[in-house]
Amino acid sequence: MAALAVGALIALALLTAKPVETFVVLPSADGHIGTVVVQRGDSRQVLNQPYATSRFGEAEVSRLSPVEVDRTYGATLHSLPDRPASFLLYFVTGTDELTDESKPELDKMLAVMRARPLPDVLVIGHTDTMGDEATNDQLSAQRAERVKGFLIGIGIAGERIRTAGRGERELLVPTADEVDEPKNRRVEINVR
Repeated sequence: MAALAVGALIALALLTAKPVETFVVLPSADGHIGTVVVQRGDSRQVLNQPYATSRFGEAEVSRLSPVEVDRTYGATLHSLPDRPASFLLYFVTGTDELTDESKPELDKMLAVMRARPLPDVLVIGHTDTMGDEATNDQLSAQRAERVKGFLIGIGIAGERIRTAGRGERELLVPTADEVDEPKNRRVEINVR
């Protein structure tokens, strides 16, 4: 069994031919090392170094080499799904047109999507508080559908993309009514 831990580490708890519970801390893609605390009864081990290893029945923390980790756990690690990715795109006031600043983020998002064979995508549109609630509900849904169109355009199956419009209900920057706030005019894209 393998479990993804919070942050930039993966803790592996695998049973081998002779049942030995093992945890190994792996560096994230950017090299960050997290921490795992393994508590077994009164015994407590802190794993906070690359490839630090805790095995059931061993009092001391040991270290595996990257080659040993790949040889022992490589098949499991390579079968894990990609980490979720999130993106924010911003829009021109009252429209479903991307801001110039969001166009590079759109390109980055599309590149990530192309690399995932079967992504599950949630696209949520938002508005600022300019205009009435009904118009903002419609505009937020329109923004989400516009982004869905970009994704379908690069080959993501429409049935893998869910959209929603939240209007002005979930402001990123809380404001009073009728405030033109660029960070609230957004679409959030979550990819699994």
